[in-house]
Amino acid sequence: MLEFMKSLPFVLGIVLSMSLWGQQSAPADADPVVLTVGSDKITQSMFQEIISSLPAQQQAQLTTPEARRSLAEQVAELKVMAQEARARKLDQSPAVKAKLALQSDQILAGAVYQQLTAGDPDDAALRAYYTAHKQDWDEVKARHILIRMQGSRVPVRDGHKDLTDAEALAKAKEVRAKIVAGAKFEDEAKIESDDTGSGENGGDLGTFGAGQMVPEFDEVVFKAPVGQVTEPIKTAFGYHLILVEDRKAKPFDEARGEIEQKIRPEMGQKAIDGLKTKTPIVYDEKYFGKQALAPAK
Repeated sequence: MLEFMKSLPFVLGIVLSMSLWGQQSAPADADPVVLTVGSDKITQSMFQEIISSLPAQQQAQLTTPEARRSLAEQVAELKVMAQEARARKLDQSPAVKAKLALQSDQILAGAVYQQLTAGDPDDAALRAYYTAHKQDWDEVKARHILIRMQGSRVPVRDGHKDLTDAEALAKAKEVRAKIVAGAKFEDEAKIESDDTGSGENGGDLGTFGAGQMVPEFDEVVFKAPVGQVTEPIKTAFGYHLILVEDRKAKPFDEARGEIEQKIRPEMGQKAIDGLKTKTPIVYDEKYFGKQALAPAK
């Protein structure tokens, strides 16, 4: 029961919406009653709404009659308890009324927010965002060699010494000197890299964008000159030698989907701000204090 209540975002909405459901007049054969709990009747479409409010992972587990029956038993338990609460007039308690009102507002706010963000951003807004955040679309193709040190998250390779921090740094500098002197980066990666996954492929990390690597690595790889081996870079894994093979910005058409995801919350917030400007809002300064002044820009 508790797990169901935690996983169903609008679980109290079931109770709050019962009066509305009772007013629906769809033909019985088109929308049959699939669950009756006391005087409450839940049709197939109502039950589907309950399923739709669950996280996608849980929805995927409700494809069989047995799984739906398990959920229905939890809904029935919830309704039995809610009916008992009404019988005891707990719904008339000021504390419960306040919670029910807040839950109702949350459900309605969520519904209107979906409508406010449902429209597609216009092309000009998307392109403006792309231009203003161009660094977010940078991609690099790189290789690395990792020399682990004591305390690294990477395990010690069989037959290798657990190097101290100073020893690992010294070895990384030695490997770099070999490459600068003419040794192939790929060959050294296969021999020396403690990241055995990429090491077997000559240290190849493929192509990736900002934020996909640890911050210390990211900070260097997007600034390092193409074709030059970096000085050793320390992370929680050890010391890295990085070779950037290519760097380019993801084209607008490829980034468009990501931009839409990023810009939708901004669209929603602008719409909310617009609603707030049309609605009188008064705060009691004795209770809430005075609003802090916004910093000068």
